[in-house]
Amino acid sequence: MADRSTNEEQSQSIINLPKVLLHGPPGFSSLLQPPYSLKFHILNNASLPLHHFLANHAHLCSSVAAVLCDGGYPITTDLLSLLPSLRLVVTSSAGTDHVDLEECRRRGVRVAGAGNIFSQDVADLAVALLIDVIMKISAADGCLRKRHGLSWRDFPLGSKLTGKKVGIVGLGKIGLEVAHRLEAFDCMISYNSRSKKPFVSYPFYSSVVELATNSNVLVLCCALNDQTRQMINREVMLALGKGGVIVNVARGALIDEKDLLRCWLEGEIGGAGLDVFENEPLDCEELFSLDNVVLSPHAGFSTLESYIGICQLVGRNLEAFFSNKPLISPVI
Repeated sequence: MADRSTNEEQSQSIINLPKVLLHGPPGFSSLLQPPYSLKFHILNNASLPLHHFLANHAHLCSSVAAVLCDGGYPITTDLLSLLPSLRLVVTSSAGTDHVDLEECRRRGVRVAGAGNIFSQDVADLAVALLIDVIMKISAADGCLRKRHGLSWRDFPLGSKLTGKKVGIVGLGKIGLEVAHRLEAFDCMISYNSRSKKPFVSYPFYSSVVELATNSNVLVLCCALNDQTRQMINREVMLALGKGGVIVNVARGALIDEKDLLRCWLEGEIGGAGLDVFENEPLDCEELFSLDNVVLSPHAGFSTLESYIGICQLVGRNLEAFFSNKPLISPVI
């Protein structure tokens, strides 16, 4: 009887905690670690598709106070309308294009993101992809594995990174981290951004086409929105030139992938390093066969250090909000 009474008290205690609904892939619940996981009533631990969970637990919808979501799991107007008590959305993503920010503002729902926690890792990956593409490291690795005894004379020459003209699209935190790393290679940095940055001396181009015309490499670090969607199109690629390289560590939909494939197949650009894609997981078979393209599975943040950091950050944001303190990494 004592055990039963204790279990009932624990269950009642959990029910009285603020309800946090998980909206992410299988295993997403591991993002909330103790002590934070003990401070909230976590719903959808099994990471069921959200419409299935809500259909089977409709009685809980009216009292959900917060949603913790992953970058690939949208927070839409329809979802928000199902959660009348929602006051906070916490996303584990650096980008917020999956969250209807306008609707959140209208409803008075606060939003917290990943802030700059992934910036250094994403910048590291951008430089790694660039080096891989221009020096043909992955292509050479693939050839060696298929053809034993291949010598350097049998393999196309790569290019040096030192001295390259690199145009950065989006000079925010990640863009600046990329620029600082490439300065060590004596690269000539220029950029395009929403506005000119008074604190840097890099040349600024208000047009992405003009930036491409004056660059050997484009590194995409900007946010995805209506203005930037498919901004890297055939015109930009032709301006970059036949030896040009595109590196994308931002969002896949920044690039018109059909134009990109056409330009590759026609030899209009030199190569690309892609960590993000318009459709994820990647389902474009043509990309897998291109030796001058290095692919990464949206892994810019996939380091142990970043994982530990984001686990702490989402927990701290939830704790701060329900303690009536300022959010740690507010978006709105």
